[in-house]
Amino acid sequence: MKTKPLIFLLLFSISSAFAQKISVVEGSFKNLQGLSKVNVVFHYDHLKLMKENKSEAEYVKERTAELNGKSPGSGDTWAKRWEGAKTSIWEPNFMDLLNKTLTAKKGVTFTQEGSAPITLHVDADWIYPGWDAGVMKQPAKVTTTLTFKEGNKVLLKIKSENAPGDQWGSNFSNESRIGEGFEKTAKTLGNRVIKEAF
Repeated sequence: MKTKPLIFLLLFSISSAFAQKISVVEGSFKNLQGLSKVNVVFHYDHLKLMKENKSEAEYVKERTAELNGKSPGSGDTWAKRWEGAKTSIWEPNFMDLLNKTLTAKKGVTFTQEGSAPITLHVDADWIYPGWDAGVMKQPAKVTTTLTFKEGNKVLLKIKSENAPGDQWGSNFSNESRIGEGFEKTAKTLGNRVIKEAF
């Protein structure tokens, strides 16, 4: 019976070590009062990866070569999966969670159709894919800059650091773990908007 509290303490310590941090860089949540519809645009132009801050091109090239070295063709397959993950996993995860959080509670809709006066720019700054070896694992981490703009005017600019991409059970897909990090980013952002803008 004494092992259960120790397990919960260990899990709490691990999750605390990868806690997400959100800080306001410019503007205020109050500038989002009366929000009803927001366009969302994702940017990966300046994305860095891993502890070494590799460019995305460097990371993909090295990872592709590594996987092809183990099994010919597998790296090329992975590179296509990586590129496709942006629109098939990361962005949908972010959009789904943001809409579930804000549409359900405050009637605010987020869209990628470009038909709203305010735009949320999601800049992917840094990603650590994490890993899963079955018995042991490390969550992905996603750092983004989130900027709400009305035309060229910045209403709110936020830095979201180390959003964890963790799941119960095993998850051997780097792309899926990263998607969880985008999802966590959206959930935290949505809750902060509800708390501080409404």
